[in-house]
Amino acid sequence: MKNFSLSLYAFHLRHTLTELPGEVVTNANLLWENLVKVGESSLTFVGLKDLRSKLICYQNGKYDPKREIGRIPERLIDAQDLDLGSLPTPEGFKINANLQPFLLNDTYAVDLTLVPESPNISIDIPQLQHFKPSSLLPSNIQASLGQTLSIYGEVEPTEDCDTLAKKLAIALVAGTNLNPIRIQQGKLFGSLLFEYQAVNPDEPDNPAKQCHILIVINNSQAATATLAAEAYEWLLKLLCSYHKILYIYQQARQRYRDARIIYSNLENKIQEFNSLISENQTQLSGLKSLMGEIPKKIFDYTRCLQDLQIHHTTITTNITNYTTCLEKIQTIDGGNSPQSWQNFINKDCKKWQQQIQTDINYLTPGQELFGQFVDTIRGIVETEQTERDRSLENTIQILGIGFGGGAIASGVFTTHIDKINLPLVQKHPLYASLTLSIIATLIFIALGWLITKRK
Repeated sequence: MKNFSLSLYAFHLRHTLTELPGEVVTNANLLWENLVKVGESSLTFVGLKDLRSKLICYQNGKYDPKREIGRIPERLIDAQDLDLGSLPTPEGFKINANLQPFLLNDTYAVDLTLVPESPNISIDIPQLQHFKPSSLLPSNIQASLGQTLSIYGEVEPTEDCDTLAKKLAIALVAGTNLNPIRIQQGKLFGSLLFEYQAVNPDEPDNPAKQCHILIVINNSQAATATLAAEAYEWLLKLLCSYHKILYIYQQARQRYRDARIIYSNLENKIQEFNSLISENQTQLSGLKSLMGEIPKKIFDYTRCLQDLQIHHTTITTNITNYTTCLEKIQTIDGGNSPQSWQNFINKDCKKWQQQIQTDINYLTPGQELFGQFVDTIRGIVETEQTERDRSLENTIQILGIGFGGGAIASGVFTTHIDKINLPLVQKHPLYASLTLSIIATLIFIALGWLITKRK
């Protein structure tokens, strides 16, 4: 392949809705730090090792995202691109590198492109390893939204491009557990386009652990390079929207699973509640225990539902952005574009968008049910507590009347015991006084019970 280039397009989340203006997510600078590590370990370009000093979001070697506030250009450097320098190879030619860093709304994006020093140098499969593609894989870059590795090259019309593309895809991930699978084939700017997804078998559903691969082979002397340069901005933003759509859908599925776990737990709490109120005597302590657990779970359930609604809005926005970029690329490509990119919008994105909405529709009734559940428990607890408080108050009143009346009667009996002319009283005045006091107390307790019952 001549006029060869290997490009890394990586996308990393900078901030979300939960961050205040000027704040960023944890490890927002991980993309830049990992690129510096690659520069220090494998692709030892001077400019890559010294990347921090070139980015406006760094000051004195320290990450300072507030320096980005108010900056209108999307580029995070003051130049068009950053020349990283060159590296020699064992075969005598050098590899040049340049880097373009961007801030696309809430996302950091980077384009790191490696090319031979001369476009006439022919690159075959073994020579691809001089570009050290393994250092550009997800395990090293760790871009939270995902990444794309893109190869472009020009070959003779007689070249078996299918076989070449397969060999290139395998060579890019050689020595790793990534398994490249061809997902589409089409044409882009007059060249053949082979699209692969290198899946991590340990986390097959995590797009951040996968490597999206685009191999563009020009076997017809088409003006692909010129048209790609013209469409550069739209290609970059299309890839950004592509990875964000995959990321958002994966996040939405995880939040749905979280909500289902909470839903199941709350259903169990409803069964526990039914058991408590079906008993002869409602267990107030059990109800209070439920009241201590359920509100937190309902709050978590509501957060899951809210996140799903946000994901639905976000994926809709990115589908719109992707469609806009694709239309711009079609205009530059004479009305053409890879059919697989159009299918991604019409089939995959539509299906995922509907799935998130279905999840929201399925979970929303549960939110109202669990809210009523809490209100029901709260009402029963308050009623039971009021009844118990009233019962205690009545008991205190009855005993107060009884012991108060009994004390008065005891005083009267004690004062006038010698005037009672009964043989038993005269013989045992102390016992007689005590007995009369007890009888009087019981009479007053009965009187108090009748008064509170009537009240």
